[in-house]
Amino acid sequence: MTSQLENGRRPLVEVENLHVQFGLGGPAVIKGISFALHRGECLALVGESGSGKSVTSRTLVGLTGHRSTLQADRLSFDGDDLRKFNERTWRDIRGRRIGFVMQDALGSLDPLRTVGAEVAEPLKLHGKWTRQERDEKVIALLRSVGIPEPESRLLQYPHQLSGGLRQRALIASAIACNPELLIADEPTTALDAAVQAQVLDLLESLRTPDKAMLVVSHDFAVVSRLADRVAVMWHGEIVEQGPLDAILHDPQHPYTKSLLSAVSSVQQRGPARQKIAVADDGHLATLPTELPPGVINTNPIAVEVNNLTKVFFAPDGSRRVAVSEVSFALRKGETVGIVGESGSGKTTLTRMVLGLETPNVGNVRLRDQIWSELSDAQQRAERKRIQVVFQDPLSSFDPRYTVERVLFEALGVAGYTNVAETRARAIELLQLVRLDPSFLQRRPIELSGGQRQRIAIARALAPEPEVLICDEPVSALDVSVQAQILDLLIDLKDRLGLSCLFISHDLGVIYRVSDRILVMKDGVVVESGGVREVFENPQHVYTQTLLSAIPQLGQRKRVAESTDIGSRESEKEGELDAA
Repeated sequence: MTSQLENGRRPLVEVENLHVQFGLGGPAVIKGISFALHRGECLALVGESGSGKSVTSRTLVGLTGHRSTLQADRLSFDGDDLRKFNERTWRDIRGRRIGFVMQDALGSLDPLRTVGAEVAEPLKLHGKWTRQERDEKVIALLRSVGIPEPESRLLQYPHQLSGGLRQRALIASAIACNPELLIADEPTTALDAAVQAQVLDLLESLRTPDKAMLVVSHDFAVVSRLADRVAVMWHGEIVEQGPLDAILHDPQHPYTKSLLSAVSSVQQRGPARQKIAVADDGHLATLPTELPPGVINTNPIAVEVNNLTKVFFAPDGSRRVAVSEVSFALRKGETVGIVGESGSGKTTLTRMVLGLETPNVGNVRLRDQIWSELSDAQQRAERKRIQVVFQDPLSSFDPRYTVERVLFEALGVAGYTNVAETRARAIELLQLVRLDPSFLQRRPIELSGGQRQRIAIARALAPEPEVLICDEPVSALDVSVQAQILDLLIDLKDRLGLSCLFISHDLGVIYRVSDRILVMKDGVVVESGGVREVFENPQHVYTQTLLSAIPQLGQRKRVAESTDIGSRESEKEGELDAA
């Protein structure tokens, strides 16, 4: 039973036979789960999207919503029955005794408040610090989670920060009052490998004998850095739970085995395959999956980037160089991976390649035409040759549209006018991304994350592009769906002869899909080359730092306990800056 004592102490959190459902008569999303969490322990909830992980975590902070129905034989925190808490009690306990880090930092942070005000809020609500003490503590908290120049960042608003910086600010707010229980729901999903490692070190340093941590994640490699025990969730049930080593090395349930297998497949390059592409003369051409060492790719150039530089100016007149003197060529049938931390210039570079941002210096050539020299009408006509798949497909869809209308709109831009032909092509696109025609009548909100991403890929393929830009296309997906989408993209590239520019902070993903790689830091390409060459023999210190920070399955890295969370992280930050 979950209420058993450990070393004479009752668990900090006790959950026994918990059921949660939404709406009257709706299906249960949590189906009789049970677990206990003791002080000094970290429990990880692992499972794919829709398994019930986030609903479980939100139940423990009273945030399931008014339309939810909750039943349990036991649901307690430090001996108090959570089922009896009213909203006033929850407001007192949230932030002070239970810290909560949600995955969607942009949606969780108030867009009308500065980052400093957001982090200071729990200190104002639950503490007795002076204004100066609060300001000093906020700066220390921001520094502790790896935010550079915290004194200036605390005056910025969430929209002025990159996704990684917003996530770090959210973590700083959650740990501000040093809570007894920290619940982290996908705390490193949006972070690059180096910052991810720093945040994991930080979370590990926060563990003390009198505190507990609940980590929610789809990534076993991340979980293995923190967890003592793991509970694997599937369709609202816990199908397996036990000590970390037992789950990693001797999983019993088939679903657990499939998740572990997916981690390995994402972080490894697949076996060599022949790529079949359509040559310029219309005949099939066979391209090697990976060129032998020393052999130069001589396929025609699809996109050429020459000496791109982009400078942004702040209202006070100060300037920030987002991209500096970047050059590369993307050839037919090739995938170039661009990797770097949040704020490294990846997105700005992508916008210039797409023609959505004008460079201060340099140019982008598509089929020997310079983007910036084309008129708006010419750019619109040429843009169908280069399409993009975004990180968050849901926000790029009109919520009123069905999948059919989403695809019909894209096909209309591509020149389709006959309804029967348009519908037939839409069905072909669905089949291309391995979805059946029944999806035409569904809306994006009704689809899973992986299904939405497949629709986004189908929409991008509608104009039959020559170049496909993938901007963090799998970062928001659980690892099993990641593997499926990556396999799909590799297969589509091989079959259609696409050239791909693949942007990601995840080095495991980049290694899986890329032929060549560019490593960016502070707007500059610090290293480039064949993917195996860079991964196996990195030359730049920053690349070496990124590669060493990749979380590995079963990796366990304990850091020394310390009550000063800022000192260790500022030292680590200094080492990285020096690199």
